[in-house]
Formats: sequence, structure tokens, C-alpha cells
Amino acid sequence: MSGDPLDYTMTMSSQIINLFADLGANGILIEYEDMFPYEGELKILQSNSHPPYSREEIISIQDIAYSRGLEIIPLVQTFGHLEFVLKHSIFRKLREVSHCLGTLNPHIKQGVTLVMEMLHQVMELHPKSTALHIGADEVYMLGQGEQSKEWLTNPGYNIHKLFLSYITKVAKGIRESHPSLSVIMWDDMLRRMTSDTIKESDLVGLVQPMLWDYSPVLDVANNIQLMEKYRSAGLSKQWVASSFKGSTTVYTCVTSTQRHVDNHLQWLRVASGLSPGIDLQGIALTGWQRYDHLSVLCELMPLSLHSLASCLQTLLHGSFTQEAQNKVMEALGTGTIDVSDIERYFTFMYQRRNLMENQYFFYSNTQAILLLLHKNTHN
Repeated sequence: MSGDPLDYTMTMSSQIINLFADLGANGILIEYEDMFPYEGELKILQSNSHPPYSREEIISIQDIAYSRGLEIIPLVQTFGHLEFVLKHSIFRKLREVSHCLGTLNPHIKQGVTLVMEMLHQVMELHPKSTALHIGADEVYMLGQGEQSKEWLTNPGYNIHKLFLSYITKVAKGIRESHPSLSVIMWDDMLRRMTSDTIKESDLVGLVQPMLWDYSPVLDVANNIQLMEKYRSAGLSKQWVASSFKGSTTVYTCVTSTQRHVDNHLQWLRVASGLSPGIDLQGIALTGWQRYDHLSVLCELMPLSLHSLASCLQTLLHGSFTQEAQNKVMEALGTGTIDVSDIERYFTFMYQRRNLMENQYFFYSNTQAILLLLHKNTHN
């Protein structure tokens, strides 16, 4: 949970992980950012404004999760969204462009070495994990640096090949050190590539793309077409990512359950329209606490639990049936409470209290992102 980690007490961590399992999740995808207890030369990455997780706490979280049948998949950004790394002056020279904290320069060997050491330390503390997510979404400034501009002057070179060459390098490094580890990556940087461009790269067989679309009216046909393109390129194992919170606007205070349930209903339509050649691995229900490392919180987790519960049950039942609704009320203990009235009430009260300023003051300095995962168990 970006900006609001599960570190209140281990008792609370246990309670919320058990709730996830009770609601039907069978995995947790965790992005630690600077809440991970990096060591050695990487210790500088640890948050100074909020105590990072201890190694013992991370082990305890895994123990609790595995005791309930929840697999842990770490997510470590390796290309874009590296603000928590590149904000440090010691790593300034690794930026693609000097004024942008988010994008890593793909041409500097030290950058690859840094990323691989981050991955090594995270995976060393997750020995039971069978998969790793390397991020790689929204690499906005790629191609804008001077070294990239020079690289792009070579005949036949383009942004797509530049992206693929770097990610392939990272994926191969992971394969060498962890041969049996499945590697997942966000798909958005692949969307404009042709099937042949992807197929001709060395990325095929190394990664599994995760398509993300958080819209309540997502384009079903377009997402099916994208997934079929990846399949034809040789990437048959794929994931999708929905949202139960944190994807409406950067300043949203109260989660709209209906909006996120609709998003999941659309993904169910996508899944039902896929060809047999696509091996759908599962769906990650993302719960973003903020839009990036430098942003304030946009929604708080406690107010989003009803949305999370409703979305998970919608997936399990195929729609938000009466049975699904009863399960949600049972798990959350809401009984006959009218949740829509609660949402309207909190929206009104938060607008009156100017919550945006309060969130910035109290919560902007803590990190860590947690995403729920419902892995496909029917393959």
C-alpha cells in the first residue's frame, strides 16, 4: 500500500491478510519501494521519514500469508517509476534526463548493476516466491537522454527496440540467477509494438505480460486484441490487472465501489472472449494508494475494503450476485448498513474538511505498495 504500509502491528497485518484470504484472494503482489530493508550500498534507498519493514517483519508477513494459502509475489520497478532511487544525488547520473526522477538511463552499466542488486536482495528475502514482477511501465522519458538520442541515430534502431533491449538484459540476468522464476511485467510499453517486433526480440520466453486497465468502461474488444497480439508474438502466458481503489483521480478521497465492480465485470467479459491459445495466469486487483512516489495519498485503505470485497466476490461469482453481497457483508460485518449512504456521507464530510491538505501533511512521506492477486487456479 503506497504511503500506508502494513506495519501498524503484526496483529493488524495478520488480520488484514486473513481478510484477503477470507474474501477469496490467493496471492499478494507487494511493491515495497523504499520500505524494503536494503543493505550495503543500497541502504540509502531506505525511507528516512518512515521506518522500513525489518527483515523479521517481511518474513512474518510471508509466514502469515503462506499459512492461508496466499502466494507472495514481489514487485520491483526496474526501468520507470524509479523515483525512490533516482531522487538520491548519488544516483542522479543514472537518470535518462537530469530533471526527471522516474526513468533510468538504459545505457549505463551501473544502472543495470544497481537494478540487479535490488532484485537480488528482494528475492533473497522471498525464497518461496515462484514469480517476480519487474514493473517496466510508463517509461515516459525513454529516448530523451543524450545517449539514447545518439543510439537512435543508428539505422533500424527505434524506441521500441531500445526498450526491448534493456528489459531483455534484465530478464536474462534474472533467468541466470533464478532459472525457475517466472518474470511478470506491465504491458503498456508493448502496446504500440507490432507482433513481429516483439517476436523478433529475445524477450519471448523470458517474461509474462500483465495488461492493466482500470476503467469501468474498458474497451473489451481492444484488450482482447492486445492479448491475441501478445499470443501471436509468442507470449502466451499472460496476466491482467484491475483496480479496487486508487485509479480514479490523484485527489480522490472516497472509493466508488460501483466504479470498480464495473471494471471487474468488463475484465470478466475480456476473459470469456479469449482464444484457447492464451494461458491466462490470473488477475491482480490493484489497490494504489497514490499515483507515484512523490504524490500524496489519493484514497485510504479502510474506506476501500468494501470495494475490494465486492470486486473479489464479483470475480468469484461471475457477477455481483446476492450471494456475493451476503459474503461481503459477512466478511466485513456490515450487516444491513447501506454502503452507498456511507460513501456519500464521507464524500461530503471530506470535502468540508479539505482532506487533500490533511493527507499531504500527514501521509506523504511513507511508501510501499500492496496489490491483491487472484491467481487463476483453473489452468
